[in-house]
Amino acid sequence: MERIILHCDMNNYYATVECMLNPVLKGKAVAVCGSQDDRHGIVLAKSEEAKKFGANTGDVIWEARQKCGELVTVPPHFSEYAKYSKLAREIYYGYTDQIEPFGIDECWLDVTGSTRLFGDGYEIAYKIKEEIKRELGLTISVGVSYNKIFAKLGSDIKKPDAITCISSDNFKDIVWPLPSNSLLGIGPATMKKLANYKIHTIGDVANCSPSFLKRILGKNGDMLWLCANGLDTSRVMHSGYHMPIKSIGRGITCCEDLEDDNEVWRVLLKLAQEVSSELRENKLKATGVQISIRDNELKTMQFQSATDCPTQNAMDLALKAREIFQRSYDWRKKVRAVTIRAINLQDERIPMQLDLFFNHEKHRKNDLIERAMIEIRNKYGDDSITMATLMGDLKMSKIRQDISVLPSTMFK
Repeated sequence: MERIILHCDMNNYYATVECMLNPVLKGKAVAVCGSQDDRHGIVLAKSEEAKKFGANTGDVIWEARQKCGELVTVPPHFSEYAKYSKLAREIYYGYTDQIEPFGIDECWLDVTGSTRLFGDGYEIAYKIKEEIKRELGLTISVGVSYNKIFAKLGSDIKKPDAITCISSDNFKDIVWPLPSNSLLGIGPATMKKLANYKIHTIGDVANCSPSFLKRILGKNGDMLWLCANGLDTSRVMHSGYHMPIKSIGRGITCCEDLEDDNEVWRVLLKLAQEVSSELRENKLKATGVQISIRDNELKTMQFQSATDCPTQNAMDLALKAREIFQRSYDWRKKVRAVTIRAINLQDERIPMQLDLFFNHEKHRKNDLIERAMIEIRNKYGDDSITMATLMGDLKMSKIRQDISVLPSTMFK
């Protein structure tokens, strides 16, 4: 039996929620924007009206205003976006328990087993779309297909408040003429690489030989060929499923450019404390550290190295990150953004192989100190205790937004 997969995408989500919360904004060109004071003055989301004037997500506010003189800017309210995302998923749950989120405003649903209760794929999509509109005041676009990749593509084809069906019979007519980057998994770099070989559309990808794509794109080439040919078999996971954690990271774009090793070190240490807390919460240890550095010309570099021993200690992570940074970054440009990531994770219960030349006693004492600091923060608040080096201006925004790291969509 052919599967029936839906991909539900909430239209212009942040901006639509803002318009619903404040009806005065309805019908106006609205942009949800970060703080200009913290140098996050970019468009995070825009309404359909602003979109018609050419305002784009990622535009600096002044650029968006040049395109749309009547643009109304509002600050983000992330707690509201999370609330309505949860409410939407409760509606989805009324139709199936196979619900896989893909960000705060998108979900895949496998409704193959729901057709006897609610009708065929289109009928289910229509009922969900109308219920979201009636109950939450929001609109969604829904892609209906027999696999996840084409369902996602379908929800992108027609917006807003629309349904697009892609079947095994018609996908070549609908999907193959589209630009290659319409396919999930093909970003700007991959699209550029494909274009060098005159591969411009999804159909071009599909008609390549798998061995050629693998040669130019690595193992991702095999997967892209399968997806372009409608052969994706990845499953929609049940709503309670949690992906195994493969890495834990925190990053930030600083309020001002960082100008020397010490300023970078302080930011790394602050971020490492957050990574450490999540490692402990998930009972994991890192055996490697990865850093990403973006300079003030927006060039991003990534470096990594193994740790001296499996660790979840913030100081261990930060010191290794500093070592990587000082070895790898040449300071031709000032630093704008920093990310630290714990990689190659393992269960904290795995016994550690002792190293004759490693100071295990010092490592143990440092870990006890950090655990005590975490307990104090949990009891009295995040600002109740800190390291002296982290006092003063870190050039970090006081307003932080959690970043969701999305799992791979390719399940077998």
